[in-house]
Amino acid sequence: MSPGGRTADLDLKAMMEELWAKVRVYNPQADEDKLWFGYRFAKAAHEGQMRKSGEPFFTHALTVATILADLRLDVDTLIAAMVHDVVEDTDYEMEDIRQRFGKDVAHMVDGVTKISGIRAVNKDARKAETYRKLVLAIAQDPRTVLIKLADRLHNMRTLSFLKDDRQLDIAQETMDVYVPLANRFGIARMKWELEDLAFKVLQPERYFEVEAGINQTRAERERLIQKIVTPLHESLNHAGVKHEISGRPKHFYSIYRKMKEQDIGMDRVYDLLALRIIVDTKADCYHALGALHSQFPPLADRIKDYIATPKANMYQSIHSTVRVPGGKYIEVQIRTGDMHDRAELGIAAHWRYKEGGGADKSDLAEMVKWLRQIMVWEEDVADAEEFMETLKVDFFRDEVFVFSPGGDVFQMPRGATPLDFAFRIHSEVGFRCIGAKVNGRIVTLRSELQNGDSVEILTSKTPNPSSSWLEVVKTSRAKHHIRRWIKTTQFEESVKLGREILEKELKRAHLKTKVDDLVDVSQQMGYTDLDKMLAAVGRGEITHMKVVGRVAPAPESKAEKVISRGKEIYDSLLGRSTSGVRVAGVDNLMVSFARCCQPIPGDSILGIITRGRGVSVHRVGCSNLNDPNLGPERMIEVSWDSGPDQTFMVKLIIQAVDRKNLLMDISNTLSNTNTNIASGEFSAEDDLAKVTMVVEVRNLNNLEKILKALGKVRGVQGIERFQLGTRKN
Repeated sequence: MSPGGRTADLDLKAMMEELWAKVRVYNPQADEDKLWFGYRFAKAAHEGQMRKSGEPFFTHALTVATILADLRLDVDTLIAAMVHDVVEDTDYEMEDIRQRFGKDVAHMVDGVTKISGIRAVNKDARKAETYRKLVLAIAQDPRTVLIKLADRLHNMRTLSFLKDDRQLDIAQETMDVYVPLANRFGIARMKWELEDLAFKVLQPERYFEVEAGINQTRAERERLIQKIVTPLHESLNHAGVKHEISGRPKHFYSIYRKMKEQDIGMDRVYDLLALRIIVDTKADCYHALGALHSQFPPLADRIKDYIATPKANMYQSIHSTVRVPGGKYIEVQIRTGDMHDRAELGIAAHWRYKEGGGADKSDLAEMVKWLRQIMVWEEDVADAEEFMETLKVDFFRDEVFVFSPGGDVFQMPRGATPLDFAFRIHSEVGFRCIGAKVNGRIVTLRSELQNGDSVEILTSKTPNPSSSWLEVVKTSRAKHHIRRWIKTTQFEESVKLGREILEKELKRAHLKTKVDDLVDVSQQMGYTDLDKMLAAVGRGEITHMKVVGRVAPAPESKAEKVISRGKEIYDSLLGRSTSGVRVAGVDNLMVSFARCCQPIPGDSILGIITRGRGVSVHRVGCSNLNDPNLGPERMIEVSWDSGPDQTFMVKLIIQAVDRKNLLMDISNTLSNTNTNIASGEFSAEDDLAKVTMVVEVRNLNNLEKILKALGKVRGVQGIERFQLGTRKN
């Protein structure tokens, strides 16, 4: 090993010893061996890899873990931080992480790993899919977001080693995604630093202008703090409120944002300073507010009570802007110690190690409840970029607080409309909405709600939503309900039209078959139920002639017989089975039905590309589809296209009370349903009998009729459709 390599190893070991020293202080019971094992594994995995700065690549992962140790997080999270790049940047796979460190660590690593296999048309779509995966991972384990934010924070601290255009891209992404992400989870400590680091790269001139202005007023601010703190201490002591008071200049980007919003210069930003009062109890917060206002007059419209109405990220505090000596203004925040922890650390506060009790997760369920709901609402959004745009409203924007006519308070994302509010109350209110009043005045449904608005929804007796509403609403909840309504009503109309078309055509063909008798036909054509086939006819996706042709196929001409026979010979020469299954986009493949689950027309199916045996067709839900060796590249779309006389083998296991003539009754029942028995076995133990039969069926509807008939045989207690355990394809 070179001297440089030995030096790097010593530096990494020193970093790890510093990390362990931090952990040992806040968690004396931490598993030291496990933590050091994580260090050695990750260090060896990244051996020889270097960062743009010239440092060993593992320096980054170790620093990410150190940032999280400063938040006093558990050992699993620190290990996940150390190994978070191993799967992406080395030959190790996720299973290697799972075997060495357990499923919790593996899940966190999986959540922060980029999706390398996304086949999207552009970079933005791939990025949006990565965010979708990250959001899902956060919903399942909130620690994932802490690793991702610490990862981005260290990358931002070392951004200067990259090319200018790359710096700009990363800084913009940080401002667009990671700053709001930190804010949404209430991690103010990370949010402020990420914000200022991105601001410095994106607008350096403005950044240094604010920095110079802050430095020029430093002495003046310190004098002002003394003028405020002294009388405030006296007033709080007189009220008997235990307290701590601290002051700090506002962060650079928040000052710049205020200058931009109000179109003013640094000389007119009066509240450059924020003062914080920390007290013991919630009641003390309000006592402290009274003491503050007794000394300094407040601005009436700048008092915000986030204790009574917490923000969506669980932030609680009272904010009041008061006038202080010299005609200046200062914002004062009042909160308890626990509220302060949540304000600074957000979701991280719930994973911090506590003396004698491990991590405090009391509010975790509430903090991610909204996120899990968003994932449910977004299941019907196929486009990744649309998902990202919708997510930005619910996930990244600030909140406004609006009131119902009854005085109830509702949190809505900034930019929400009265129509969003209607769906926030209830989906039925949204569907029946025809207008709205805001503060007593009629407004359009597109109007943007503001803080403190009182909103009344005007409704009709019947629901009347429109597809144009999707352009009006901003929230996932509203979009989800509107999409579902459109999908359902359009489907119902298509089913109705398809039914009318087929009734007319069946009558024209002088067929006595009723539309409701076409269940078998629908399953032969690959539809899981009759309504889906009718909707396809109504939408024009399949012709009525194709359906009617299945009921009464026209006799083949001599030419058609020759062509049909030629196709059979051609398929047999290619070794392709005429199995009644279409393989999407692929020709000349053998097709076989998996013996493990024995799919039949009507079942939802999926094809697996096997080694040397073409495509193996499985039922969706088959245990073999859970095989970890099956990657998405081996899965292929297949659909049913069976003929009316084609049959499929299904093994049935019948449990019954043993008696005379049981087997004969079962056989007679199958015969009465025109079902052929290919093979059978019978066994009995004590008074219980087990009958195993392989029968020929046409489709799922045919099978259901057989099962219903067998269920009526005296003594039959249960019937199972056979499925093997997991096996290799």
